Amino acid sequence: MRLEKRTIIDAPRDEVWELVSDLPNWRSLMGPGLAQLEHRGGPEAGLGARYELRLNVGSAPIGGLIEVVEWDEGRELAWTSVTGIDQRGRWRLREEPDGASTAVTLRFAYTAPGGFFGALADRLGAPTVSGHLERALANLKREIQGGTMSDTATEGLRGAALRVPRRVIHEIGSIAILAETGVVRPLRPDKLARIGLTLMRWGRSPAAGFIALAVRYPDETAIVDELGTLTFAEVHRRTNALAHGLADAGVKEGDGVAIMCRNHRFFVEATVAASKVGADALYLNTAFAGPQLSEVVKREKPAAIVYDEEFGELLEDAGKRRKRFVAWHDSDDTDDPTLDDLLSDHDSEDPVAPEREARAVILTSGTTGTPKGASRSQPQSLDPAAALFSKIPLKARQTTHIAAPLFHSWGFAHLTLGLLLGSTLVLRRKFDPEQSLAEVARHQCDSLVVVPVMMSRILDLDPEVRQKYDTSSLKVVAASGSALPGDLATKWMDEFGDNLYNLYGSTEVAWATIATPADMRAAPGTAGRAPRGTILKLLDEKGVEVPPGETGRIFVANEMLFEGYTGDEGDSKDVVDGLMATGDVGRVDEAGRLFVEGRDDEMIVSGGENVFPKEVEDLLTRHDSVAEAAAVGVEDEKFGQRLRAFVVPSGSDKPSEDDLKAYIKKNLANYKVPREIWFLDELPRNATGKVLKRELKEMEEAPSSG
Repeated sequence: MRLEKRTIIDAPRDEVWELVSDLPNWRSLMGPGLAQLEHRGGPEAGLGARYELRLNVGSAPIGGLIEVVEWDEGRELAWTSVTGIDQRGRWRLREEPDGASTAVTLRFAYTAPGGFFGALADRLGAPTVSGHLERALANLKREIQGGTMSDTATEGLRGAALRVPRRVIHEIGSIAILAETGVVRPLRPDKLARIGLTLMRWGRSPAAGFIALAVRYPDETAIVDELGTLTFAEVHRRTNALAHGLADAGVKEGDGVAIMCRNHRFFVEATVAASKVGADALYLNTAFAGPQLSEVVKREKPAAIVYDEEFGELLEDAGKRRKRFVAWHDSDDTDDPTLDDLLSDHDSEDPVAPEREARAVILTSGTTGTPKGASRSQPQSLDPAAALFSKIPLKARQTTHIAAPLFHSWGFAHLTLGLLLGSTLVLRRKFDPEQSLAEVARHQCDSLVVVPVMMSRILDLDPEVRQKYDTSSLKVVAASGSALPGDLATKWMDEFGDNLYNLYGSTEVAWATIATPADMRAAPGTAGRAPRGTILKLLDEKGVEVPPGETGRIFVANEMLFEGYTGDEGDSKDVVDGLMATGDVGRVDEAGRLFVEGRDDEMIVSGGENVFPKEVEDLLTRHDSVAEAAAVGVEDEKFGQRLRAFVVPSGSDKPSEDDLKAYIKKNLANYKVPREIWFLDELPRNATGKVLKRELKEMEEAPSSG
C-alpha cells in the first residue's frame, strides 16, 4: 500500500527542513499516531540513522527498525525498513515559485502480511495511516505558521476513524503483529485444513497447540531436557498414550489433575495429556510443605496427582484416596505407576476430543497467607498474545530456556506462548545460575525466562565465570514474578545488553504493564506501560482516578483476568467498573510509566505518615555492602507502626546498622528510616524468589549474628 499527502507551508524551505530533519521531533508531528520512536544506532540524524519506528493502527503498534538511506540537505529525506513489516517513507521539500513558500510531500509505503489477511489489513489500515500522514503535515504547518490544526486535517482524521469499526482495526492490528512475529505465515493448503480442523475439535487448549505443531513442524525439536530431546510429533504421540492411560485409570472429562513437577518433559506432557482428556490441570508449588499440600488438595479435590518421585513423602497425606502417577523418577521401584508405564502400556492413537476445554488453575504465591487457586480458561482470541508480542519481541521457531518454574504463572505463560510460536523449550529441573548460562550458550537460546532473583544469582557469579559462556544469542530476557529490586535492571543490561523486558502483573490479572529496555534506561525502577488491549488506572479509596504523580491502588482490565478463586467463592479481588485490583499501589509519571510502590496491605502509618517498604528496600539494595534487603511494618507504642529492615550483606565486610540508617536518612525522609535493621544470612523466599514477609514478621528477636 502506497500513500501520499501534500501541503503548502508559508515558510522558506530551510526553515521547514530544520523541523523535518530533526528526527526526534517526529514525535510532535505524528502525535498519537506514533506508537514508538527510539534511536537505535548511527547518528541521531543523517545517513545511517537508525530508529525503532512504529505507527498506531487502531491500538496496534506496527513497524520495526528503520534506517535513513537518503539525505539531500533541504530537499529529500528517505528511510526504509531493516526489520519488521516492510516500510518505506520519504519527506520531499520543493520551493514554490514565489520563493517564500514550500511544497511538502510525505509518502509512506508498507507491505502487509501476505494472503487474505494481508489484503484485509491493507484495505482497513490505509485510512488510519492516511490520517496519520495528514496529522503530521498539519502539525508541521502549525509549528511553523502557528494556529491550530486545520479543519481539513481534523475532518480527515475523524473520517478515517469513522470509516472502519474500532474492533475490526484492533483485530487487523493483532493479525499484523502475529504476522511480524511469524505466527501467521503461509501454509500448504492440506496443513492449513488439518490445523483448522484441530482448532474446531480441540479449541484453544494445550492439546490443540501440540496437535497443530505436530502437523506444522513434526520433525523439529519441541523439548530439550536432561533426558534428551523430543520432536513435536513425538510429544503428540506420547501425550495421546498418556491421555489413554489417564482415562483408563478413571480420570474423566471435568476432573482435576494436580501436577507437582519440576521443569522437564513430563510437566509439559502431563499438562497436554490432561487437556486431551478434558481434565483441568492444577499446578502445585514444588516448595510447598506437606500441610500446605494437604490443604490445597482438600480444597481443590483433584481426581489424580502426577508428581516427581522426590515429592512422594510430602504428598503422602494429600495423595490419600487419589490416583497417583510418578513423573520424573530416579529409581525403578516406585510405589505408584509411572508415566513411563502409561506410555508403554497404551497406544498413541488420537483420543476423542472432549466436549469442554480444559482449564488451568494456578496457585497464588501465598507470600502473605494461604495460597489460593486462580482459575483461568483458555483465551478466546489471539489478542492477549498479540499484546505481549507488541512489547516483547519474541519470534516463531526460536529457542527459549524457561528457567522460571513452570508451575508459576510466568513460566506457564511462556509454555503457552511456546505452543503458539512453535518454540523449542529448553528445560532444567532445578535452577543453577551457571548452568542457565551454559544452556543458553549450548543451545544458542534466543530468549531466557526468569524471575528477578535468578537474575541476581547470575550477576553474583564471578565475572570470569559469566564470561565463559557466549550469551550473545539472547534477544529477550523476560522477567516477572516480583519487583526488580534497586538497580538490578540497569546492572543486568550493562552486563548482558539491552535485552531485558520486565512484566508486572499478578496471578489474578495476568499482566498490567511491560517495561522495555528503553523504559528502564529512561526511568530506572519503572514497571513500564500497559500493552495494547489493557486498561490501567490508579484509583483512590473512593474509586476515583488519581492524577499522574499521585499514589493510588492499581486496577487493570484485559482479556486474561482470572475467573475467581476456586473453592472459595466469597473471596475475590476488588473490581471497580470492570477493572480488577492487583493488590498493589503505585504512581504513573507524565509519560504513562507505572512505578509500583508496594502492596496495598504493606503500607504502614508511622506517626501519621504513609510509608511503603519497597522504597526503603530499593535504596538499601543500592548500597555497595548490601546484597538483598526487605522491610516490614511492626507495632510501635509511640508511632503506631514502624519499619524494621532485614539486610543480607554482600560480602565479608558487614555494614553497621548506624551506617545504613545514616545512608537512608541522607536519601529519604526521616520518618522512612527503619527503627532497627537486622542482619540475615539469607531472606526467606518461595520457589519463585518472592520474599516471605510473613516469616519476617513472625521473627520476634534479632538473629544472634546481628
